[in-house]
Amino acid sequence: MNIEEIAKKMVSKGRGILAADESTGTMDKRLKSVNIENNAKNRLNFRETLFSSKSMKENISGVILFDETIRQRTTSGVTIPELITNNGSIPGIKVDKGGKLLAGSQNEKITEGLDGLRERMAEYYNIGARFAKWRAIISITKNNPSTQCIKSNAHALARYAAIVQEANMVPIVEPEILMDGNHTIDKCYDVTSSVLQECYQELEIHKVNLRGTVLKPNMILPGKDCKTKANKEEIAKKTLECLKNNVPREVPGIAFLSGGQSEIEATQNLNEINKINDTSFNFTFSYGRALQQSALKTWAKSMKNTKKVQDVFDHRAYMNGLSSKGNWSEDLEKKIA
Repeated sequence: MNIEEIAKKMVSKGRGILAADESTGTMDKRLKSVNIENNAKNRLNFRETLFSSKSMKENISGVILFDETIRQRTTSGVTIPELITNNGSIPGIKVDKGGKLLAGSQNEKITEGLDGLRERMAEYYNIGARFAKWRAIISITKNNPSTQCIKSNAHALARYAAIVQEANMVPIVEPEILMDGNHTIDKCYDVTSSVLQECYQELEIHKVNLRGTVLKPNMILPGKDCKTKANKEEIAKKTLECLKNNVPREVPGIAFLSGGQSEIEATQNLNEINKINDTSFNFTFSYGRALQQSALKTWAKSMKNTKKVQDVFDHRAYMNGLSSKGNWSEDLEKKIA
């Protein structure tokens, strides 16, 4: 498949992306939260359990991996990329090196990792990856985000995307507006609009083929400390409007990040967006915790009961698959569970 075909498959109706690209440090927090020791064996055991589930063929189109994971072999001896491919999904790789303080700004971050990226992409392609992910972090405060932060991160995202396509892989473009803070939903809308406009200007300058990309944005949400809450209808309406106004039609699809939402919130809000979707975009999910949290808790209690863990994961993946078509409901959630 060429990159345009891969991008379409990644956002196909009923399927979405599993973000299993947690670093060793992040996995340490995840595993400690369920009283499991953080070591390579346990990290592999949990991920192999998910990657072997039936929902990989039915509801998971791609899996974003961490550097450690993409190099591991399963208990049966096949590589993790082979396991994912054999189960009908596409292996991907997180290639950024995380956010570092942006010099000259007020506690804002710039994502690093461009040095040596061309060589790393060639290696990851040979290992089996067919898409990549780079996350830019934008925070909202009284004085932020600054123009410097928006422009610097958009430029880095575009350079990354061009290098990834040069390696015949699909770049996931992820400019995340964090939920931290007390900003309103309207402020999130305005900042997200500005960030998307800058990103697509830079992608055009860097001659990135938008048909061979996937956008991974935040939904339009109020800050988690905002006193004025938003209902699902308002979230869906503002999210759809923002993306219609700021994302070029060449982009084949949009895979939302969950960004601090609970499992049910992430599923419900995606469903609500698809119920009113009147665009050519396919809207789906690229969730981490919102796909894995219940499975992780189950696994921690029943590490040897693979089927039980997979049943929990398959349920969450199926619910989100329904949401990617606007077919989810609370009744179905309870009935099928």
